[in-house]
Amino acid sequence: MSLFNKHSLLGTFIGSLTLLSSYSISAEIEPSITLTTSVKEGIDLSRFVKDAFTQAPKIVNCTTMQGTKTTCYQLITSGAPAGRMPGPFCPRNTTDSAEVGGAWFDKDGSGDLVDITGEFILKLSDYYGDEKWVLYDKETSKVRYTATKAACLGAAKPNVEEQYKQNCIECELSYLDNDFSRTFLIPTTPIPAKKSTRLRSVGIALDGTELSGPAPINAILGAYTIAAFDDCGGHINVHQGYHYHATTGCTDSSITTNDGYAPLIGYASDGYAIYAMTDAQGNESQTLDECRGTTDNIRGYHYRAASPSENMFIGCFHGETIKTAGGPPGHPPGGKGPRPE
Repeated sequence: MSLFNKHSLLGTFIGSLTLLSSYSISAEIEPSITLTTSVKEGIDLSRFVKDAFTQAPKIVNCTTMQGTKTTCYQLITSGAPAGRMPGPFCPRNTTDSAEVGGAWFDKDGSGDLVDITGEFILKLSDYYGDEKWVLYDKETSKVRYTATKAACLGAAKPNVEEQYKQNCIECELSYLDNDFSRTFLIPTTPIPAKKSTRLRSVGIALDGTELSGPAPINAILGAYTIAAFDDCGGHINVHQGYHYHATTGCTDSSITTNDGYAPLIGYASDGYAIYAMTDAQGNESQTLDECRGTTDNIRGYHYRAASPSENMFIGCFHGETIKTAGGPPGHPPGGKGPRPE
């Protein structure tokens, strides 16, 4: 179920290299509007939720990793999901219910996320078949979690510092720098690549936050930590801000189509749309390529997201992504905060 009830309607473009001033005076679209016209490939700015961007989007010149000169949308965000506060993440006691904690990948690597309850923390040794798992104080039954910025910095990375092992990891938006921002450069018109390319950062969700690449699951579990998500499948670090590793419905567009197709969740860094895994009838696409892409006469080429516990959204990029001076595709210089490890 989508957590967002309204979407901002953006105006038409004035032209390349100009601000899309209509974004700042946009109207709002009521939810559950049925679209009857064909949807072209590429980003539709009206599908983003209100306040997804901190500045009006604009069109700039850019060059792809393959050397193609083109134009891009420059999208600047705050690193926080528009329309809601993230969390909760880690439970505080081994008796806490699912309402107090967030979620984590299923150990089988498919299907829905599992709830991080107090009981889940208590039985991690059974869940993973390793008696070394002890993320709680046996005398007080309190869960060990990263309760400070220093703990967040020491734990929310692949090489977890020794003192923060055996912790449930959570970070807060307040830990971000005051001028923290994220900048996304995405082709205005997708350019099919001669061959698919691997990904790190997948793209941008409709609430303005990153659809991230796979989490370093082996390093996380190897340090006996759980990098807790909230129920929306996202969490926070000081490099990326809030970002998603799974889609659970929170990013779904409330605008539906008359064919009952899967809802839009965001756009990949190559400009192609990403739709949810299942459609209104709960069906998955049976015609996906290696990147989890497919084509139809209404949406053109587009992706269908993987299940929440697969630790991925899409498998690779079908289109060309933007060349930057460091950092993963889609994120140019100018975004505040250190580069993620």
